[in-house]
Amino acid sequence: MAQSAVVLGAGMVGVSVALHLHRRGWDVALVDRQGPGEGASFGNGGLIQREAILPHPFPRDLRELRRMAGNRATDVSYHPLALAGLAGPLLRYWWHSGPARYRLAVEAHARLIATCLDEHLVQARGSVEAAALMRPIGWMRLYALPALLDAAIGQAELARREHGVNYRVLDSAALAAAEPHLLVQRLGAVHWTDPISVSDPHGLTKAYAAMFRREGGRLLLGDATTLRRAGSGWQVRTAEGPVEAAHCVVALGATASEVTRPLGYAPPLFGKRGYHMHYRAQGNAVLNRPVFDTGSGFLLAPMRAGIRLTTGAEFARPGAAPTPVQLERAEPVARGLFPLAERVEGVPWMGVRPCLPDMLPVIGPLPGQPGLWGAFGHAHQGFTLGPTTGRLLAELMSGEAPFLDPTPYRAERFA
Repeated sequence: MAQSAVVLGAGMVGVSVALHLHRRGWDVALVDRQGPGEGASFGNGGLIQREAILPHPFPRDLRELRRMAGNRATDVSYHPLALAGLAGPLLRYWWHSGPARYRLAVEAHARLIATCLDEHLVQARGSVEAAALMRPIGWMRLYALPALLDAAIGQAELARREHGVNYRVLDSAALAAAEPHLLVQRLGAVHWTDPISVSDPHGLTKAYAAMFRREGGRLLLGDATTLRRAGSGWQVRTAEGPVEAAHCVVALGATASEVTRPLGYAPPLFGKRGYHMHYRAQGNAVLNRPVFDTGSGFLLAPMRAGIRLTTGAEFARPGAAPTPVQLERAEPVARGLFPLAERVEGVPWMGVRPCLPDMLPVIGPLPGQPGLWGAFGHAHQGFTLGPTTGRLLAELMSGEAPFLDPTPYRAERFA
């Protein structure tokens, strides 16, 4: 079993890990309790975000904290009874968001992000299905106030100078020409031109999973919580019976600690819930690219299923019933921005983004358990960073020289 692995979790990260291992000659079983990409990889803005060099910090401005505490915003919502259970991770999140520590997080995060386009394009090579979903159109952030637009341009120029990110600035007339069906006039926009917009994020994960299967990988339904030691390796139960392998990769997103905690590793993983809903457009209205209206706290993105409205972050207890209040708040604002027609689905989608307090993922061996590896905690960027993580972890597991320094993402930082 020297070159065998079971990968737990068939989201974008897990599928990418499985592909990279299999292409290095490993015998790989990819196991999930549902189909590929049906967790957090299903619901997002569909962006491979080359510009996202800045992870989301915990707000430290008192005015911003007071606004969030009111619990009436479209971008952040919380269940009051959940805060006690989240106090520890959130306090560490706040601490890591201090200026000096945040700069370290940006440096390590930016090194991952810088590779995301190349790694996705390499991974998608040979898949007609994947290529058809990927559109090099970027996305726009809209601004109504001069001070906010000027600050955004300054930040964008710094990102270009220090991290090679590309953008262009649109004034009000150029924005109206680029998106003629917007219902409101905005002062201008920053158009991030590097990102790839994906018209069906679930479809892209499924396309990668289909490549894995065509190339000889095994995709199985199973229960990750049944993971246990089997001699010097690992065993997990699946619908086709027990599967054993010398190595196991935990790529379970927000539920990763449910598997690692009984094995002695309990990182301060917490979830940010998010919702989305698709809408038809009125008449012949067209949204040409994803747009984020600054101040409104939501993204509108053109998808195969319709115009997707995505919400910000919701903090709740694990397993709590969906409460899509942010969607209800955002929808009338979105209708004032773009001519949305009826909802496509009857019920909003909800998923959980897996977050760690220092805003960096775990990528590498887990402490105290030989042959157990982690690939989780990507927060808002699991969809973007799946192929990068897959390559880096496969190189580590195969004893190759890693193409990126894995030190900032080591699991031991939470041991």
